[in-house]
Amino acid sequence: MRLLWSPRSPFVRKVMILVHELGLQDRIDCVRTVAVPRGVPNPVIAAENPLGKIPVLLRDGLPPLYDSRVIAEALIALVPDGDGDGERLLPASGEARLTQLRWQALGDGLTDNLLLWRIERTGASGGDPGTMASYRAKVVATLAALEREADALAEAPFGLGAIAILCALGQLDFRYRTSGWRSAHPRLAAWAARQATRPSLVATAVQDDIGSDEGPVMDLVFGGG
Repeated sequence: MRLLWSPRSPFVRKVMILVHELGLQDRIDCVRTVAVPRGVPNPVIAAENPLGKIPVLLRDGLPPLYDSRVIAEALIALVPDGDGDGERLLPASGEARLTQLRWQALGDGLTDNLLLWRIERTGASGGDPGTMASYRAKVVATLAALEREADALAEAPFGLGAIAILCALGQLDFRYRTSGWRSAHPRLAAWAARQATRPSLVATAVQDDIGSDEGPVMDLVFGGG
């Protein structure tokens, strides 16, 4: 299998953390690909995914898969019956599964809002104030919700939901370096710090391999660092 991949993409990172957790590294070839947020989509991506987004998982003789949630389900299904990794990361049924899916929705939604806010802010016009205020409010509310859930995250087995949340927090560190989110959300920060040394996270750390395009300093500031 081949994965249209970027070391800067939080959704690609989500898939790659899962690849490492499942031990599937030898079955995935990563193909460096750049998604274009404005203008004509990258034709390499558009040829496989009409949405023009990565990640895209290419499978021999089968349709490509896109959206990190769909790819995650497909990768977990590759784990042989009786192997506990897939069940651990995403339980097959019940409230435990719904919990992981709900956390995945929070993590993915936070990432979406961070990306869209940045695209809006770095546009030629400097961004619509009302639109940016909306993104900021959603980010602030999501981080507050995750702070309330930090103890539950710490008690639960490491799973797909945690992966999605950690990728969103990684995007905060990459694109909103001065936000001070840790000092404003100490329990969430403590949980994230405990996960940071996990081999799958270390192996997939965000890398800016094509140079900084940070643009204006983003105004998600909680105080502190």
